[in-house]
Amino acid sequence: MRPFRFAVQKRGFDDSDEIADYAQRVEALGYEELYSYDHIGAVDPFVVLIPAAHATERLLVGPLVLNNEFHHPALLARTAATVDRMTGGRLVLGLGTGYAQDEHDAIGLELRRPGPRVTRFGESVEIVRRLLDDDAARVDGEHHHVALDALGVRPLQDRIPILIGGFGRRVVTIAAEFADIFQFTGLSDAADGSVAAGGFALDQVVQRAGWLSEAAGERDGEIERSALVQMVAVGEDTPPPEEVATRFDVDPAIVADSPFVLTGTVGQLVDKLERIRAATGISHYVIREPDVFAPVVDALAGR
Repeated sequence: MRPFRFAVQKRGFDDSDEIADYAQRVEALGYEELYSYDHIGAVDPFVVLIPAAHATERLLVGPLVLNNEFHHPALLARTAATVDRMTGGRLVLGLGTGYAQDEHDAIGLELRRPGPRVTRFGESVEIVRRLLDDDAARVDGEHHHVALDALGVRPLQDRIPILIGGFGRRVVTIAAEFADIFQFTGLSDAADGSVAAGGFALDQVVQRAGWLSEAAGERDGEIERSALVQMVAVGEDTPPPEEVATRFDVDPAIVADSPFVLTGTVGQLVDKLERIRAATGISHYVIREPDVFAPVVDALAGR
């Protein structure tokens, strides 16, 4: 059973001094990673990581997660290798299929239907993994045709960790082959092309953890399980389950055991995370409110 690790996804990156101060505070609170995000209308997901790494001693940094539809895998591998060098070998590369129709429309870029999107994602992950690990890749797929004998830049790490976030079985299977971390998001595709809280229930996470283990085979023990938390509230006075359920449009019965909603006292949350780890293997949590959640980190990190 893996020990607990905690990370932060920051909302809003304003300038290098602010990023440096924030990163230092996150590291001092016991978090191990700081993540950006990849959305049209926001900062570049890679550039902001460099001042965060330079301001800290050991904090890992990465995008959570890159929209694969925005990126060519060979160019992405080049950027990842470069950023790993610029951050002293502290990059974690978060990858996802992409989903936001309005962002694609805004830049005139096709958002493929889920089937082709996942096929392209699988090809992209394979190419990135081969280029980062072996400096070369030859893949002749439906969406990508790459015959590159040398990437031209080597990362400092022998193996840059790849985090894959997703929900569907095909994405879970891709993660089983290539990922170092699989992140359960609790989010599924809605009919209008957006995402909804379609996977918040613990039994759905248990099912996907089973898919991951089955597909990974001998690699199963090499893959860390993660959750991207959508809400935290720590203390005696936290929102009742009915209020939280209304916010995410889910059944109130789901909230108490969901790894994506962490509300309650420190003792209650310690018990909940230990129960979830026993049921699913999740030991890595990414939250967005580092100060609020710090008492739980202090109680569980490394245990």
